[in-house]
Amino acid sequence: MGDSRHSSATSNASTSATITWGIVGAGRIARRFAQGVAHVQGARVGAVWSRRAAPAEALAQEFGATACASFEALLASGVDAVYIATLQDSHAHYAVAALEAGLHVLCEKPATVNGAQLERVLDAARRAQRLFMEAMKPPFYPLYRALRAHLQADPIGPVGLVRAGCSVANVPADHPSFSFEHAGGALLDIGVYEMFLAVDWLGAPREVQTFGRLGATGVDTFASLNCQHENGIAQLFCGLDLHGFGDALLAGPLGNVTIHANWWNPARATIRYVDGRTVEFDEPFEGGGLNYETAHFCELLRAGVLESPVMPHETSRRMIAMADAARAALGLRFDCE
Repeated sequence: MGDSRHSSATSNASTSATITWGIVGAGRIARRFAQGVAHVQGARVGAVWSRRAAPAEALAQEFGATACASFEALLASGVDAVYIATLQDSHAHYAVAALEAGLHVLCEKPATVNGAQLERVLDAARRAQRLFMEAMKPPFYPLYRALRAHLQADPIGPVGLVRAGCSVANVPADHPSFSFEHAGGALLDIGVYEMFLAVDWLGAPREVQTFGRLGATGVDTFASLNCQHENGIAQLFCGLDLHGFGDALLAGPLGNVTIHANWWNPARATIRYVDGRTVEFDEPFEGGGLNYETAHFCELLRAGVLESPVMPHETSRRMIAMADAARAALGLRFDCE
């Protein structure tokens, strides 16, 4: 599409009372996103497309949207922004195409399979002058925001250790997490959350030491990472064959924080100070949680901002650099790379 389409998209996103979304994909996360949009003021789902027509029709009907016959039809449907909810091997392809069509993009995590793909997406966003953000939900939750604000006023000192992990032992054998073709595995499906937490509190990774194993399908089924960051050390794990739902720990010289399970949908936290004080947080979330990142994205669009200050491109770069290093240590490379 030409420059006129790009100019129109900028104008619509900046001035319209309602941000209209197109959803690429029609699986579980796509439905959760659509449910979340219903909790965002000034946002609606306008179009849905999936390679599987029946789920797309059902999702569109449920949320009052149009089911598109092709991805190209969705791009031309008049939506302001696209949410990419497909399996991760296709994220880069759909993101670049949507950006080049003049649309803003919120892409489910991980934004891409590797760092090289991420740079292609970010280059496309710069060329098109469109907003691109990886959909990393935890920092937008009320609990996470309240915790950040409290620690600024009553700090535990500089955080020097992040410990977090999740391993799910009852994942069905036919789940996409086990798909080598679609770039599954624990690191990209689960570990990316832990990598975010480490990067968010400790800064850029300097060294990533990884132990883990590959399963029968060729993807990583468990990985343990010990990471040196610019401001401290992270101890992380992720897996598909052990049961390890968990909390997260942030430790500083004046105290520590426990973000209680499940920490990636944060609702409760406890701060324990060296001086003996304990502070409890209980911040329930609504709408399934994806609504908070969506609301933030819509606010950025209306303000004409092309990069999130909460989930900036550099955070995505640092996260995928950790995943790249961990997979390299395990000898895991996908055909789509």
